[in-house]
Amino acid sequence: MTESERLKITSEAFADLIISNTTRDELLRTYPDSSVSTSFANSSIVHLPVANMDFDSINRFGYNSIPACFGLLTADSFAPDFNLGNLPEPFETKDGYSGKEVLIGFIDTGIDYRNTAFIKSDGTSRILSIWDQTIESTNYPEGFFYGTQYSNEQINTALTSAEPLSIVPSIDEIGHGTILAGIAGGNPNASYGFSGVAIDINIAMVKLKPAKAYLKEFFLIPPQSICFQENDIINGVTYLNQLANQLKKPLVLCLGIGTSQSDHTGNRALSRYLSSIGELPGRGVVVSAGNESNRGSHYYGDIKPPDSFDDVVLTVGKDTFGFTLQFWGTSPNLFWIDLYAPNGEFISRVPPITGKSIVIVIEEMTLIIDSQIKEPFTAEQFIVMRFSKPIPGDWHFYVYGVTGDLPMRFHFWLPLHNFLTPGTVFGNPNNYTTIVAPGNNSSLICATAYNPQNATLYFYASKGNTINNYPKPDITAPGVNSIAPFINGNYVTATGTSISSSYIAGVLALLLEWGVTNGNYTEMNNTLLKKIITQSASRRPEVSYPNPDWGYGIVDISSLGGVINSILRVQEMK
Repeated sequence: MTESERLKITSEAFADLIISNTTRDELLRTYPDSSVSTSFANSSIVHLPVANMDFDSINRFGYNSIPACFGLLTADSFAPDFNLGNLPEPFETKDGYSGKEVLIGFIDTGIDYRNTAFIKSDGTSRILSIWDQTIESTNYPEGFFYGTQYSNEQINTALTSAEPLSIVPSIDEIGHGTILAGIAGGNPNASYGFSGVAIDINIAMVKLKPAKAYLKEFFLIPPQSICFQENDIINGVTYLNQLANQLKKPLVLCLGIGTSQSDHTGNRALSRYLSSIGELPGRGVVVSAGNESNRGSHYYGDIKPPDSFDDVVLTVGKDTFGFTLQFWGTSPNLFWIDLYAPNGEFISRVPPITGKSIVIVIEEMTLIIDSQIKEPFTAEQFIVMRFSKPIPGDWHFYVYGVTGDLPMRFHFWLPLHNFLTPGTVFGNPNNYTTIVAPGNNSSLICATAYNPQNATLYFYASKGNTINNYPKPDITAPGVNSIAPFINGNYVTATGTSISSSYIAGVLALLLEWGVTNGNYTEMNNTLLKKIITQSASRRPEVSYPNPDWGYGIVDISSLGGVINSILRVQEMK
C-alpha cells in the first residue's frame, strides 16, 4: 500500500464503502483514484473520492455498502454521586474462576489505562494492547495502516513514568470504554464496594476514530453526536481476533455500541462477520440490545382487509437537524407510500421500484427518498427517507399493500435516540422489534439490562423479537446504576444495555477459563456459551420464555456448573 492510499483511510476527502469481493474490481475500475485498504469474510473496505457520494449513492452502491453509523448504548450521562446502598453486591466466583488467561476485547471509546482498576498488584497492567485509531503514526497494527498500537510493555513503561501520557498518549475522553472494561474485569475496590466480574482477565481495547463528517452529513446525524462507522468496527474485530491468535488466548468480543440502520434481522456486514467469528473455537461474542424502547422510534403496521392502507403519523419536533427514516415491508408483498406534509399538502408517492432517487425541496427542507425492492441478505422491501431541516408538525405516511390477499405487515424505524433531536416520535409507536444491530443477529449473545435492586427491566431497554420473530434478546444482566471505574481514577454509576453486555462478557470469560484455559472443553465457542448462559438463567414461573423483554431470563452464575455438567453428559453419550 502506498502512502497516498494509506492516507485515504482517515482522510475526509475520501468516502468508505463495504463491498463484496465479487463486485470490488468493477467498482475500482469505475471510480478512478479508489483503492482497497483491508479485506474480511469475502468483502473489502474501499475508499473513493468523497465527491462520488451524491444524493443517489444508496441506489448506486446499495444501502448495506455504505457504512452504518453506530452510537453508544448507555445512558446519556454518568452519575458520580452514587449511593453505595443501591449497588449490587460485588461478584464472587466459586471454585476460584476469575477469567485467567482469557482476553476480553472491547471496541469502544478507549480506556483509561492509568486507573488502578486495570493495574495488577505488581504495578503492571492487565491491558495487553491498545489500538488507538485516532492517533496517527507509523506504529499502526500490521495490515491496518492507520492509528497507533500500544503494547503491554509500552503501557507498563508509561505506568512507571512521571508523565505516562508522553509514552502512551491514548486516553478515553468519554469514559464509556473504561466503564465497560471495568465492569467486565476491573480490580476490586473496597472503598466503593466494587468488583469486576472476572478480575483476572486480560484486556485489549480498540479506540474507534469518529465517523467521517461526510457520512454523518449523508445520514443527517447532528455534527456533535458521538458516532462511529461500521468499517472501523469491522477492522477492530479483525484486529482483536488476530491478537488473540497471536497470544494463543481465548477471546470474548464485547460491543457496547449499536445502530438502527438495518432490517432488524442481523444481516449487516458487521453482524454477519461477528457471527462467523463466534463459530470459532475459543471465541465468544456479546452485544447489546439497545436503549430504544419507550422512545417513540418504531412503528409497526399490519393492514388487514377490509382496510387497504394505514395512516402512519410522525411528529417532527421544532428545530430538528435532520434524520434518516427507514421503512421495511414484509415479503412477498410490495408497498407504496403516499407522503403528506404537516400542512396537508401532498408531497410524493413512493412506488415499489428500484433505481430511482426522489429529491424534494420545500423552503429550507430537503427530502431524499430511495426505494429498493431487493438488497443482499434480505428479502424485505425497504425505503429510506433522509430529511434535512424537516418541517415541524405531524407528517402522514399512507402505506398501501400492492396485493391485498398477501400479508401487509411493515415497520418504520427512526435512528438511535442519540442521533435524533428530541420531539420527533411516532404517533402510535410500538416498543417491540427495537433491538439494534448487531444485537438482532440470531447467532450472537444479546444482553439486555435490569435493575437488580428491584428486579425491574431498564425502562428504555430495547425489546425483541426480530422482524422475522426470532427470539431476542438472549439474556438479562445488571445494567441500571451499576458502579464502574471511570476516567481520571474516578468511579461512577452507569446505566444501559452496554453495561449489561460487559457484565455478560465477564461471565463468558469465566466459562472460557474453565473450558479453554483449563482444558476441559477446548472447542467451546459462542454457540455453546450461549446455550450455557441461557439454559442456566433464572426464570420466573409467571413469565413465558423466551421472552421479548427478558430473553431467556436473568443470568445466574450459581447455575452455570449444573448446565455444564448436563452438556458434558450429553456429549459423553454421543
